[in-house]
Amino acid sequence: MSKAIIKYDLDNPDDLMEFKRACKANDMSFALFELLYNTKKGIGYEMEGKEMDKYDALELVFDRIREIMREHNIKIDEIVN
Repeated sequence: MSKAIIKYDLDNPDDLMEFKRACKANDMSFALFELLYNTKKGIGYEMEGKEMDKYDALELVFDRIREIMREHNIKIDEIVN
């Protein structure tokens, strides 16, 4: 059985950022899955029968992205510098 040990120096800002990214990898994977496989259909149902211009439609899409990020406790400012 293969094993890996990853060590981070949490006093080093770059290592700390990498550590935070590694810790959020599972949450980010679930959020991406939700975005890629479920969001389009859900937004399509939400838009059905509504008159929307492209800006309202874009706002709806980005609101859903932000909601998914919140649901998975992903704070992008903490994992991207």
